Amino acid sequence: MKAINYIRAKISTRYGFFFLLVALFWLKTIYAYFTDFSLGLANPFEYFVAFFNPIATTVLLFGLAMYIKSSRLFYPIILLIDGLNTLLLYLNVIYYREFTDFMTVSTMTGYSKVNQGLSGSSLALTMPHDVFYWLDIVLILILLLVRFIRIDNKKVGFKAAFTLTSVAILIFLADLSFGEMARPQLLTRTFDRTYIVKYLGLDTFTAYDGIKQQHNNDLRAMATKSEMNDVLKYVHKHYAAPNDKLFGTEKGKNVIVIHLESFQQFLIDKKVNGKEVTPFLNSLYHSKSTYSFSNFFHQVGQGKTSDAENMLETSTFGLPQGSLFTQFGSDNVFQAAPSILKQRQNYTSAVFHGNVASFWNRNNVYKNIGYQYFFDASYYNTAGSNSMGYGLKDKLLFKDSVKYLERLQQPFYVKYITLTNHFPYTIDSQDSNFKTSNTGDSKVDNYFKTAHYLDQSLREFYNYLQASGLLKKSIIMLYGDHYGISNSENVNLAKELGKNPDDWNDFDNAQLQRVPLMFNIPGMKHGYIDKTYGGEIDVLPTLLHLLGINTNKYVQFGTDLFSKDHDTVVAFRNRDWVSTKYTSVGGTIYSNRTGKVIHPSPHQRRIFNEMQAKVNTELSYSDELNEQNLLRFYTPSGFTPVNPQEYDYQNGFQKELAKETELGNKSNSLFDKKNQKTTQGLYHTDAPEVNNKTIKKTK
Repeated sequence: MKAINYIRAKISTRYGFFFLLVALFWLKTIYAYFTDFSLGLANPFEYFVAFFNPIATTVLLFGLAMYIKSSRLFYPIILLIDGLNTLLLYLNVIYYREFTDFMTVSTMTGYSKVNQGLSGSSLALTMPHDVFYWLDIVLILILLLVRFIRIDNKKVGFKAAFTLTSVAILIFLADLSFGEMARPQLLTRTFDRTYIVKYLGLDTFTAYDGIKQQHNNDLRAMATKSEMNDVLKYVHKHYAAPNDKLFGTEKGKNVIVIHLESFQQFLIDKKVNGKEVTPFLNSLYHSKSTYSFSNFFHQVGQGKTSDAENMLETSTFGLPQGSLFTQFGSDNVFQAAPSILKQRQNYTSAVFHGNVASFWNRNNVYKNIGYQYFFDASYYNTAGSNSMGYGLKDKLLFKDSVKYLERLQQPFYVKYITLTNHFPYTIDSQDSNFKTSNTGDSKVDNYFKTAHYLDQSLREFYNYLQASGLLKKSIIMLYGDHYGISNSENVNLAKELGKNPDDWNDFDNAQLQRVPLMFNIPGMKHGYIDKTYGGEIDVLPTLLHLLGINTNKYVQFGTDLFSKDHDTVVAFRNRDWVSTKYTSVGGTIYSNRTGKVIHPSPHQRRIFNEMQAKVNTELSYSDELNEQNLLRFYTPSGFTPVNPQEYDYQNGFQKELAKETELGNKSNSLFDKKNQKTTQGLYHTDAPEVNNKTIKKTK
């Protein structure tokens, strides 16, 4: 009883209450470090720094309340600081589970644009132990309400409060010194966000990132035309001339881009319980009418799907932090595929997507890119079981888009963004009876089921393209946008890939970033599987050259995959890289042949340093281009910058009909080419939502 009374007396003073909150927040930060984050702590010194680093910023922030003399204000304000800091910590925990990374300020400020389609995924990312992040605050409030903790009306003097601030600053300086000892130039070079959190803490990282973002905003405001010159010199020198045999071979054809959500290359030809996961995609991959790439890598950063789209449409990289779409997409000038194709070969462009238009800020970005139509979730029936997670199921997206696809003027450039194969990979039992793996990880096991559903969706869509006559008039490009299984879960996947989980390492993670790329050209007979190394940055110049549009005057960082001058060093967004023989992860070089670490000779080191310098250069130039909006200073000859005010995605179907009426006999829509007969009846699906509706109508 005496002990309880002693504790009660201590925490009923301002100093006691202050140190109680500091200690509790420190404990849950350490809990996050070792439970939800992977900081890569490798030695006793790093463990010591990790335990030490939350103290400085916690004392500094919570100590702000100590300057308040009124007890009526002190207690609410220090609890508010505690709550907000806990919210920051917890949001990072949720974010890390999905992205294996920490939230940047740009991610937070763009959250409202991403959030509208994210709630289902966020819920799936919660864990039972998350209660510990909030339990201390609830208990403190209860103890205050029942008056176990009494309000201390004694004022704390300015000198005492300032002493706390000074101590916090001294602790931070010591912490910074420890970080510099382990990683010289920790802040100036920014090796990795994980390093900053590991050595300086989450609050310091957030503050540092905010300052850095403000610096970027200042650079953007001060950018001048002369800064574009170095970028132009680089891209023109880096340009790869097209393959003479393939250049223009597909000129005038419709282009159908199928964005395979979260689809990794290992799914191709993968069998589970003796059954192919994606039999239809496998047939396309091996078809003589397809150019397939077996060493094609995604290169996304925190923007994930939006980064992949940006590279596909513009051949520039996403940002080192956050999403280009959400951060700069509403304002930037682009030289993108829809506008290039419209101006050079009079293509009509459209996107079909079963999520809300504002997700990843697409409703604004697409206007700046030059898309004429955007058929988002508002154009489809997404009610009830028609949708899962991020929006309309894939089978329904493809089927219900026919109404809009058949009224587009040809040639068209259209993009389908699939959704069902998206984390957390939930699917109704009526949608899939595929017998999946039993790894013990539900996300890995369900991943095979949703991928199988996506494969079935594609088969149905292809059957429609064949029946409607569009197939022979189109080039269909299929690509995976980014990883589906994150690095933190790859170990659970290892056995399914024939690997020993105990031997899994960073090299294996890097190799698993392969995603499919296929150019399916029905009627073509000399397709093959190409082993060339490339990435998403290379897609646009490759596609444009197939369509007969030379890319030498545009600002593009990728090179034609078919060109003899193609650059085979693939840059990852974190500045790691992979090439035909070697892989670099965090500065460690691996042999692709053996998977073993290489201890380079001086000659090899010079070669690797040159490759690293090239990667750094192209990423830096791309960042300058996008962060400072430098394309506003350069317009290629014959190209007209996009005016986003010309585009409005409301009433898209009515606009298609009006275009048909305007063109009259010159209309090239599939509907008019079929003598004004719809092709919707040619689409057949086994989607239970459609069949159930049919049964109900029959009744």
